[in-house]
Amino acid sequence: MNSDRENADAPVPVCKGQQDGMKTSGSETEAKTSVASRLRALREAGRKHRLGPEALPASISAPFIRRPVATTLLTLALALAGIVAFGLLPVAPLPQVDFPVVIVRAKLPGAGPETMAATVATPLERSLGRIAGVTEMTSTSSLSSTEVVLQFDLDRNIDGAARDVQSSINAARSNLPTMPSNPSYRKVNPAGAPIMILAITSEVLTRTQLYDAASTVLAQKISQLSGVGEVIVGGGALPAVRVDVIPDALNRAGLTMSDVRTALAAANAFMPKGQVDNGGQYWLIGASDQLRKAEDYKSLIVARRADKIIRLSDVAEIKDGPEDVRAMAVSDGKPAVLLIVFRSPGANIIETVDQVKEMLPQLRSWLPESADLGLRLDRSLTIRASLREVEKSLALSMALVVLVTFLFLRNGRATAIPAVAAPVSLLATFGVMYLCGYSLDNLSLMALTVSTGFVVDDAIVVLENIVRRLEMGETPMRAALRGAREVGFTVVSISISLVAVFTPILFMGGLVGRLFREFSVVLTTAVLVSMVVSLTTTPMMSAVLLRPMAHEDAAAAQAARLNAGGLAGLWWRLLARVGDFWGRLLSGMQRGYAATLPVVLRHPRLTICSLLVVIAANVWMYIVVPKGFFPQQDTGVIMGGIRTDQSASFQASQAKLRKLVDVIKTDPAVQHVSGNINSGRGGGGGVFIALKPLEERKIDAMGVIGRLRGRLAAEPGMQIFLQPAQDIMMGGRGARSQYQYTLQADNLDDLRTWGRKLQRAVAANHLFKDVDSDIEERGLETMVKVDRDALARYGLTMKDVDAALGNAFGQSQASTIYQDKNQYHVVLEYGPDWLAGAEALEKVRLPGKNGLVPLLSVAQVVPAFAPLSVAHQGQFAAVTISFNLATGASLSQAQEALAAIKAELGMPSTVVSGFQGTAKMFSDTAGNQVVLVLAALAALYIVLGMLYESLIHPLTILSTLPSAGGGALLALMAFGMEFSVIALIGVLLLCGIVKKNAIMMIDFALEAARTRNLPPDKAIYEACLLRFRPIMMTTAAAILGAVPLALGHGDGAEIRQPLGVTIVGGLLVSQLLTLYTTPVVYLCLDRLSRRYKIWRKGRRRAAGAAMRTAH
Repeated sequence: MNSDRENADAPVPVCKGQQDGMKTSGSETEAKTSVASRLRALREAGRKHRLGPEALPASISAPFIRRPVATTLLTLALALAGIVAFGLLPVAPLPQVDFPVVIVRAKLPGAGPETMAATVATPLERSLGRIAGVTEMTSTSSLSSTEVVLQFDLDRNIDGAARDVQSSINAARSNLPTMPSNPSYRKVNPAGAPIMILAITSEVLTRTQLYDAASTVLAQKISQLSGVGEVIVGGGALPAVRVDVIPDALNRAGLTMSDVRTALAAANAFMPKGQVDNGGQYWLIGASDQLRKAEDYKSLIVARRADKIIRLSDVAEIKDGPEDVRAMAVSDGKPAVLLIVFRSPGANIIETVDQVKEMLPQLRSWLPESADLGLRLDRSLTIRASLREVEKSLALSMALVVLVTFLFLRNGRATAIPAVAAPVSLLATFGVMYLCGYSLDNLSLMALTVSTGFVVDDAIVVLENIVRRLEMGETPMRAALRGAREVGFTVVSISISLVAVFTPILFMGGLVGRLFREFSVVLTTAVLVSMVVSLTTTPMMSAVLLRPMAHEDAAAAQAARLNAGGLAGLWWRLLARVGDFWGRLLSGMQRGYAATLPVVLRHPRLTICSLLVVIAANVWMYIVVPKGFFPQQDTGVIMGGIRTDQSASFQASQAKLRKLVDVIKTDPAVQHVSGNINSGRGGGGGVFIALKPLEERKIDAMGVIGRLRGRLAAEPGMQIFLQPAQDIMMGGRGARSQYQYTLQADNLDDLRTWGRKLQRAVAANHLFKDVDSDIEERGLETMVKVDRDALARYGLTMKDVDAALGNAFGQSQASTIYQDKNQYHVVLEYGPDWLAGAEALEKVRLPGKNGLVPLLSVAQVVPAFAPLSVAHQGQFAAVTISFNLATGASLSQAQEALAAIKAELGMPSTVVSGFQGTAKMFSDTAGNQVVLVLAALAALYIVLGMLYESLIHPLTILSTLPSAGGGALLALMAFGMEFSVIALIGVLLLCGIVKKNAIMMIDFALEAARTRNLPPDKAIYEACLLRFRPIMMTTAAAILGAVPLALGHGDGAEIRQPLGVTIVGGLLVSQLLTLYTTPVVYLCLDRLSRRYKIWRKGRRRAAGAAMRTAH
């Protein structure tokens, strides 16, 4: 090989016959000869100024090989910088991909859902809908409250969005009814899972006292921490003075509820009172104008009738109690108050949780001594466990690829070189991650794990060529210089083309682009750093460490080691046997390849047809493979949405919730369970389950849900829809199940009718579980139909009727008590004994112009049904069907099934429908998958065409990809996995990995044809045999680098497995096929190129002859 290259560099001799022919060609040929002679002279002059021996051409690696100390220090500096950066990198489950979400809340005590929707939600939506960058706006109105959720573009700054939201709330204020407090907003996604739940319990204190401490102090302190979006205090209400009016006593006194309310508001004042001074001193003026305790209100004078004074205690029972009696929470079977902590979009979960944990001792000190503060849910535990598993996979991958190098080279010194080059490349990548502001998360660590095969590949390509030249008898220095120079272009081609595959992701918008941008940058950084290390540190270490050894000396040293006694001799003998077996296996594989390759080359048409069949099989498998958006994660947290019977009372609901929480607690996989409800129905609360660590429970979250589903169905009147918490939650619509499908129509009756039909049809399909909807229109209602003429005769209006009903039954806040740490209210309502049924309406009196007027004298009461909640989407009424998928069902299958159900039902075009949240994101990204792969192929072709200055050779390299795609799809189908975005990234990775086999073959074939004038068939045959060992080494390294991901079963394995299975399956199939198809495609395209050139030359000659004839 050396002599061939030296001969190629030497001037080519010219025979006499050729010289005579040249002379006859005239002055043009003489000019060409003089140019060629000048170029040869320049080349010879340049050789004299090159470093080293004259026969060694200069290369990028030469300065680094000749300066080992400087190269070593630079390598150490890179490694140390990476180690420092690794300690500074934040930790997260996934890259920051949260949509900016802002939720607006408004409360109007006593107002029904339709009233809240019409008077509060609609004005807010009209104002908020004008904000730029809003991608989704939904609202839900229920008893006394409205929530409007705004989702913005990914690129929108959440703080700027929040400022716009506040401005819109201010603008809508004039169109809103009078409320106890202005609408407020929070930067939090209500559909997401909480990152932490704290439970406050006590055997002594009441729930109201616990809630006061939690809401007034603890929630405020936690909310001040950076990263905390909202702290919801569940399971109670603030203390209040409750005035429970006795209707009969009030009527006998000739008073109405409005009189009591006016007296309460007037008697409890807290206004500025001024000051006095006499020139030298001044005095503040104070007054006993605040009534703070229930005892203070009993003597309050409500009215005077003749000589009789009517005090509040004469017509009502006054006591200290909760502001809202319809709220409760339970934690691990005990009554509790829950602090449910949500993070703000974009905040780091680990850092936020750690801040709260650091504050726990301080939080406990602010509680009464008889109260206990316990941690019931902590999302950081499973995140850290998942990252530990990825780090183990990374270490195992590194060990496996180094083992591959040792098995192929069977040389300890040679194995040490990639064992150094690979960690240095990964450590340097940590430095770039720190500079880019990235985090240590599942995707970035997966990128590093996969890249272990790539970074070792580069080192292997260089090292194997240097070892081959050493085996030919060259010195280490000469072998390093020549070997690095020979494969330098190959290494650059492999690395740059791999980077090109991920270029489209860098420019991809939307969530998938944001999600995998960090993955692609980390991977390409590792590859580029590896390329630099392989062309600098690897050849330098080869020149320093590798030792040429004569065959006899090597045999003598081997015999001495094998004959040694003790454990050392046993170890060497064992290694020798393993090495001999491996060597015989490799030799047999290479001999078999050498024997079968000529057969394949003799049948090019059959091989090309086989390749076309593989391409067609790819298309078919992509169509039929189940597709999903993101693998179902097991985060160790299960959330449960509560649905109660629409007419169930709060007392009945809280008893059922206690029973179901006890059922959940008995499951062996459950560590903690907490639940809360309010407002008499399940829509205002939920259940949160913290599972034991995965190694203890031995079953994933979906298995736990399947086990609990049947046991929870045994309790009539209440359903709990369980779903595993996910790191990626799209949309702000809260639902009891994971996926949502929304219907919209102008006619509300049609909307609800078709919503019920669709819900029944979906529930009957075996692909769907936990089917639910937000249609709650069957709540019991007592309808008061007022005779307006009769009302007018008494000098009354509908406002008087609504005020009387609200004061009697709406827990209206009549007055405010100002304390040092918080403000509390005086709550006015009929006593509990008078709230048990519609008979209480008989006691309601209206303030007529001539005295009290019984309500039923101007109205009649009829039973009716009323909606318990009203939902809007984009200012239009909407119905949402939510569902979970059955075990083994994919989101693509669910979409097809829903489309078929819609067609079967004959849903009219006036009802507009579509997926929302995660299901909508899947629909949006599914169509882009093929585009992304095609863009990657286009980028790869362009880069390869630029590197090879050819339009033909890139096609040969790209011909290796169909077999890899087919292997990936086959592996996914064999393991029963969906084609998710993780699998898509695996396919893109395969595009970068598999083409290296063709690059190594084509590079050596072109070199042989150029330097030794070998015909294409002999050149490619020799290249295939010569590069068989490095191809097998690099493929084995890439496979073993992905095996820990494919076989992982710890925390977070559900994300890693599709990537590993895709890579391993694609590499196994492509390795078998491309070793045969690549040389055939190379020869076929070469023949086509030659024929095209001959045809083009013939056309030119014909055109020239025609021109000469014309002249």
